[in-house]
Amino acid sequence: MTLPAPSKSILVVDDDPAMRLALAESLRQSGHSVMVASNGEEALTQCREQMISLMMTDIRMPGLNGMDLFHEVKRLKPSLPIILMSAFGTIEVAVEAMKSGAFDYLVKPFSQEALEAVVRKALSAPEPSVTKSQFKPAESSGRPLLTQDPGMLKLLKTAQVVAASQTSILIEGESGTGKELLARFIHEHSPRAHRPFIAINCAAVPESLLESELFGFEKGAFTGAAARKPGRFELAHTGTLLLDEVSEMQLSLQAKLLRVLQEREVDLLGGKGPISLDLRVIATTNRPLWEEVKAGRFREDLYYRLNVFPLRLPPLRHRVVDIPFLAEHFIKKGSVKNQKSVLSISTEALSILMSREWRGNVREFENVMERAVLLCDRGIVTPDHLLFEESFEPRAERPAARATTVWEAERDLILETLERVGGNRTHAARLLGISIRTLRNKLREYRTNGLIDSSQLGGIDGPSESEEIVTPQRDEGGAR
Repeated sequence: MTLPAPSKSILVVDDDPAMRLALAESLRQSGHSVMVASNGEEALTQCREQMISLMMTDIRMPGLNGMDLFHEVKRLKPSLPIILMSAFGTIEVAVEAMKSGAFDYLVKPFSQEALEAVVRKALSAPEPSVTKSQFKPAESSGRPLLTQDPGMLKLLKTAQVVAASQTSILIEGESGTGKELLARFIHEHSPRAHRPFIAINCAAVPESLLESELFGFEKGAFTGAAARKPGRFELAHTGTLLLDEVSEMQLSLQAKLLRVLQEREVDLLGGKGPISLDLRVIATTNRPLWEEVKAGRFREDLYYRLNVFPLRLPPLRHRVVDIPFLAEHFIKKGSVKNQKSVLSISTEALSILMSREWRGNVREFENVMERAVLLCDRGIVTPDHLLFEESFEPRAERPAARATTVWEAERDLILETLERVGGNRTHAARLLGISIRTLRNKLREYRTNGLIDSSQLGGIDGPSESEEIVTPQRDEGGAR
């Protein structure tokens, strides 16, 4: 007997009873199992206690609003698809929602057809869960590739498929995205997994030594060559050779590398004949390699030899869904390393992490989280514990004038807090312990008195549920 497919439950969260009822009925008529919640706190409880396949939540709600609920649920259930809804839709809110990892964004009122289409798409999407093999660390590195981002999971599946071949692979990506980890992942999932994995960073080895490091030399090949030294090619025989940052290799060496790839043999310096090789070559670069070819800094024929199967790692800012997941991982790792008892991260701190550019990608993120663990003294990482690279840069000298009244002190505190969180009013209000409405009124007051350039504030008079950005300025008296 064929058992029926298990019902997938949808949680509808809306403080408007009429909208909540209408949505629930529409979804039930389409054959879905539906649960409802009238506020964020109630929804959070249901997420902890119930099996849910999809959550749909209004953004503007009293108490725990939709965006805060979104971040809390993502921490609890990173793979749960969440659809955000609002009657006050703007492009900025939609972009922010999608950047934060929302499955989709609906502007009220929406049609029954639009509702059914997005729900069907969300429920049929493959769950971005990570398989055991995708977590498996390479033995030589001891570090796993961690992700729950659908795009990254798709990339890993592709890498796992191509790993079974003998094809040369070119991995492109910004610094800190994990190119070497991906190369080790490919090696560990290849038939060569039990054989050597040899890596050389072409940018870290001086040009004068890179040739001998790659190709090796015989005893007496040059002054100081007291013994035979095998090169990285020979050491990687039967295994995998990683040419890290291959774009940094000089043109003269590129020609010799091309010959090795074509002939599958290497000549040691001072050697009597070539040595046959059986290996796979993986190359990485943090520059668009084709642009280097067009600029004349990289050989076109070598490019085609290496770029048989290209893989491109996305930057961390394009896989925001991984940030809560990575934060938890690095908090645990930092706690063990530094003998601390840090358990979690606050919603406010997580929101700040998810809004950053992360130009140093996962490497920079790990550094920030380790610093946060070291500074954390309450078991929970808060915004006060987040120190970014700019925190260590010498600050420009401030004007000598200081606040002399309570009003001026309050003004400076608000503007300092806004600068600290990059102008984000929602985060600033939370840190200051005031409502967003109070903060908006204070900013309007400062604008009226000429303390802030109104052209930089946007629409502070109107309500907004998005995280609004303000760029404070300082006047000659110390205000921004």
